[in-house]
Amino acid sequence: MGLPQRLILTLLSIYLYSATVVNTQQEFKIQSVELIIEPRNDVTAGTNVTLRCHATVSTSTGKGLIREYTILKNDKIVYTKTIGSSEDFVYQLHNARVFSTGLYQCKLDIQGDTKLSKAQRLNVQGLSQPVLHLNTNVVNEGEEVRATCIAPGEIGSFIFFFFDNDEQISRVEGLSSQAKTTLRLSGADIHKIHCSYKIRTAEDTFPSTKSNNVTVSVKELSITPELKISPNSTIYEGDHLNISCSAKNVHSSSEGYKLFLSQGTKLLRTGNSTINHNMVAVPKASKALTFDCRVVVRNVEKYSEKTISVFELFSVPSLTMSPTEVFQGEIMTLTCNSNLQHFASQRINREDLEYTLYPSKNLPSSGKPGVFNVKALQNDFNYTCSAEAKGIKKDSKTLMIRPKVHVSALKISIEDKVILKKSFTILCQSNGSLPINYTLFKDNVQVGTKVIRERNRQAVFMDVINEPGERQYRCEAKNSLHSNKNGSSQHLSVNVIVPLSQITLAVIPSSLKISEGKELNFICSVNGTGPITFKWYRTGSVVPLQTNTTTETYSNLEIKPVSKNDSDEYYCEASNGANKVRSENVNVQVFMAPWKKGLIVVACLLLLLLLVLLLVASMLNIKSKRDRREAAAELSVKPSSPKSDDPLTVNLTHDTDVYNAATVKVDRAEVSVWSKRKPETESDDEISEVSNEPNVEYTEVVHARSTDPARVPLRKGTDTVYSELQNSPNGAADPPDYGSVEYAELNREQFEISQYDPQVHSYQDLPEPVD
Repeated sequence: MGLPQRLILTLLSIYLYSATVVNTQQEFKIQSVELIIEPRNDVTAGTNVTLRCHATVSTSTGKGLIREYTILKNDKIVYTKTIGSSEDFVYQLHNARVFSTGLYQCKLDIQGDTKLSKAQRLNVQGLSQPVLHLNTNVVNEGEEVRATCIAPGEIGSFIFFFFDNDEQISRVEGLSSQAKTTLRLSGADIHKIHCSYKIRTAEDTFPSTKSNNVTVSVKELSITPELKISPNSTIYEGDHLNISCSAKNVHSSSEGYKLFLSQGTKLLRTGNSTINHNMVAVPKASKALTFDCRVVVRNVEKYSEKTISVFELFSVPSLTMSPTEVFQGEIMTLTCNSNLQHFASQRINREDLEYTLYPSKNLPSSGKPGVFNVKALQNDFNYTCSAEAKGIKKDSKTLMIRPKVHVSALKISIEDKVILKKSFTILCQSNGSLPINYTLFKDNVQVGTKVIRERNRQAVFMDVINEPGERQYRCEAKNSLHSNKNGSSQHLSVNVIVPLSQITLAVIPSSLKISEGKELNFICSVNGTGPITFKWYRTGSVVPLQTNTTTETYSNLEIKPVSKNDSDEYYCEASNGANKVRSENVNVQVFMAPWKKGLIVVACLLLLLLLVLLLVASMLNIKSKRDRREAAAELSVKPSSPKSDDPLTVNLTHDTDVYNAATVKVDRAEVSVWSKRKPETESDDEISEVSNEPNVEYTEVVHARSTDPARVPLRKGTDTVYSELQNSPNGAADPPDYGSVEYAELNREQFEISQYDPQVHSYQDLPEPVD
């Protein structure tokens, strides 16, 4: 590099550095970046296309910024450039090709701040026509041709195709606009060769048109293979064959040919000159033999093929079994036999055939060719046989023998409950070889048959019994058409369940009224067959009082001793597997025991007698007190005048009893012993004030001591007698002569009447007045 160039680079670096320093000192904002494709987005191949990046950037100083532009195609970077001006960045696509088709974007980067434009699609249409070149137009059969296919002016990823008469014979891939290959043309003929190509982009593949056709003439080789087979007359199995394979028109060994002799797909011999092969004729399934003689020279193959027919000496034997089915341990006959209709009597006799059975251990002799007596084994076994004559041996197909097992362990069962006039299921099953034929009998009368062909399957029969009573069922099973060894089950006894009906609940005693301590018996009876389950309930309870299962049509529940708590409604239920019935409710009342009633009566009488005694005692006590009061009153009253003989009658009453009136004669002239009664016009309020107290008024009467000792007993001093008076229960007023009797204390006046000293006559022996 010269000095001027270095100087220019140095100055440019200084400029860029200073510009960068300036840029760091100003603010900017990338407003938008736009990509423009010129002249347009869709162009033909060979057009010059311009990708223009236009950016709008705002700055604070208005000075230029260092800008880095990047062109992207299908998100991959195509080109990057840094400029220092604000002009549009331009990227040129000279002579655009189909490979240029794609999505383009423009990215602007200023000091780390980037912005990406919207994607614009460029479509380039049209590929150039390919050109084909060959190194020669005439070749011998087996020689190679070198071909070159060119895609003028195209770029990208290519796939080239080479065709022989419109048949593709080669393919080449690469990034170059031309492809070279070597072609091998088969067959002596005129061949027309052309090529084409495809360009692959990220999104699609674009094919070109066909190239020019180039004609190639291929000359045939004169060498031919020759195949000979002897004898050439009718060939039978076992005949010896001689096969030869050679090449004709070989002028020089320099051509380097090679021979191949094959029978079908089996290669017999190879060599560089004539090949001879000897063999015994053994036909295949097609009863024909095909031989192939092939010669190869410089990758050119020529062949000759012949097919010969081989006739059978005898047919392939077949192995059969008699009888067609056999059971374990039984003797069976196996017969190995060839079809005598395909017997070559010109070459062999029937006696020449020898038969062999495999495996051949412990085989009893039958005395006939190909007939073998074999005892059936316990398990499956395979047998084959062969027929052999004149060195030809043919094997039969394998015969697999599966010894059958006689039916055994026959079982019969009933799946459902047997209910009168309802269908039920009967199952029969046994062990043995399939198929098994089952027959069902009811009371020794055949009901039906079933054939079971699958393992672990039961024979299912349906039956209906319309009359009550016991029935006998049994099954028979058979799995052999030629044997009398049938299996038979035991007899199965079936009791028919008759649905329950007409249930009743009886109670003993029948009056439904029972005294405590007695025994209560519920008897539930029903029509039907057992076993029957009886349950007794109290109404409102879901828990049965008792459950009993019996074969009888009735059952009972005992409650002893009963109490009043047993009074309730009862019912019973019965079920027997066919249905369930319920009785009506029965109401039971338990009354008190007679001895309890008598005890209560005796107790009441005793209580009444006690009350009477108490009442009598109380009356006697009251009478005694009354007598004492009367006596005390007579001793204390002294009449003041003979005229005062009017009796003063005091009626004494108790809470419940009315006693006799005590009449005390008092001299009205000497002293008044009654207080005046309140006026009857007294207000109701005053009466109500004392209504809470009993209407009892007390009067204290002081009697003068009588001077007649015969009339009044002698007492000391003056006696005070308290009389208890009670108003009439009906509220009537007392007789008007006396008015209402009130309590009056007259003791003070007695000191004037009495002739005795107050100190001598004491009042302590009398009862005190009660308020």
